[in-house]
Amino acid sequence: MDIPVLRWLDPPEGPAIALLDQTRLPAEEAVVICRDVIALEDAIRRLVVRGAPLLGVAGAFGVALAAARGDDVPAAAEVISRARPTAVNLAWGVHRVLLAYQAAGQEKTPDAQQFSAQAALAEARAIAEEDAAASAAMAAYGLPLLPAHDAKVLTHCNTGRLVSAGEGTAFAVVLAAHRAGRLARLWVDETRPLLQGARLTAYEARRAGIDYAVLPDAAAGSLLAAGEVDIVLTGADRIAADGSVANKIGTYSLAVLARHHSVPFVVVAPMSTIDFAAPDRSAIMLEHRAAREVTYMSGQAIAPQGSAAYNPAFDVTPASLVTALVTERGLAQPVTAGNLRLLCARPGMRDSALTDTSMEL
Repeated sequence: MDIPVLRWLDPPEGPAIALLDQTRLPAEEAVVICRDVIALEDAIRRLVVRGAPLLGVAGAFGVALAAARGDDVPAAAEVISRARPTAVNLAWGVHRVLLAYQAAGQEKTPDAQQFSAQAALAEARAIAEEDAAASAAMAAYGLPLLPAHDAKVLTHCNTGRLVSAGEGTAFAVVLAAHRAGRLARLWVDETRPLLQGARLTAYEARRAGIDYAVLPDAAAGSLLAAGEVDIVLTGADRIAADGSVANKIGTYSLAVLARHHSVPFVVVAPMSTIDFAAPDRSAIMLEHRAAREVTYMSGQAIAPQGSAAYNPAFDVTPASLVTALVTERGLAQPVTAGNLRLLCARPGMRDSALTDTSMEL
């Protein structure tokens, strides 16, 4: 990207958070400046900034922004964490920086407020650095799952640089295959809401020089039936303790189709996306979006006035349909509660990074 997806602005420009406005891509690379938590919350709700890992980073810097402004930081943390209910990384990033802020506040220093704000910003920057490293690790772990030559990959939604402080999740694996000369074609589902595959994944694929084609979500079945897909790669917004995967609407359909056609269905997500406080799919709150996103296109009505619409942003895929989960700590294969716990037992992640959304913010 010519413009960083997320950037912290120090004084005199800030304190503020600069965001690449993803709602205006691919037509325009514009920046939204968030100078307070209310502006950041609005940007998160409007999908100016989106994608599970990047929401964790954005939430982390949001708490740092509140601290730098001298706001009520716990109250700001609660506002940010509830902006998107399904993406667990948001609450995770918020909570981690809030803990750092509160711990620093217990130190006896001449300027406790400034010391706490600096601690919050340092923790937010650490989360961004860890996410970039996790992205590289997921690419390395995921690449061997693809065919050695002429791989045809189907992906859903957007999982690249636009969702991460690094090169992304599932799209990072695609990039690794492209660079290794192993990728023949990337199939890109349009993906609702807001056609994030057609607008954003195609945008990233084109900039990377990847041979890609956009298809309607409803065409994925015929593509699989024709033998044109070797593997399905998706990201995740929340993974329950039993391995149930919440991701953009249409992911469950892809998993069912992949199983029917004996095609591997692989989820790529950092450990921070696993919510061990959610025992199964029933504990995952699924966001629903405005009917207008379905009944209108580019400001023009495409359905009769007054039409009702069913517009969930996410669905949940049971672990039994997931061939493997790729994380920065390695693979869970098969995806079971026990294997997820084994991943957590491996070294390489702070204890505070284990997701627990039952925490009071």
